[in-house]
Amino acid sequence: MSRNIYHACGHYRLADHFDGKPLIVRQTFDAWLEAARACGLVRVTTQKTRIVLQVRVRFAGAIIRSRTVDAHIWLTRKASHPALLRIETPAPNAHVHRFRLARPEDVDDALRAPVREAYSVGRQEHLKRT
Repeated sequence: MSRNIYHACGHYRLADHFDGKPLIVRQTFDAWLEAARACGLVRVTTQKTRIVLQVRVRFAGAIIRSRTVDAHIWLTRKASHPALLRIETPAPNAHVHRFRLARPEDVDDALRAPVREAYSVGRQEHLKRT
């Protein structure tokens, strides 16, 4: 563990996030996860209130709601998509895109493209010098 990085202790199972939720919520999350895994290896970290997707660093994640999946990705630019709720910019060139996904079909080709881009950010390729 690195110093000065927030962390929370606890053991949470992926399945715990879906207890009492309709099956379509799990299917929607699985479509989101598959979009990320189509890019390469992904580490899935379950926390108390969210699910984090990482390569070298976190690049995407989700919060499971009662009927939807609130997904997010980290990009170095602002992008658009019909499921986009908002964009938060915590630092220059760091734009967290938040999406509300209600069904697996919401993870469409237009969303898979920025997920691939976010995966590259998770690999920190944007920091490499040319």
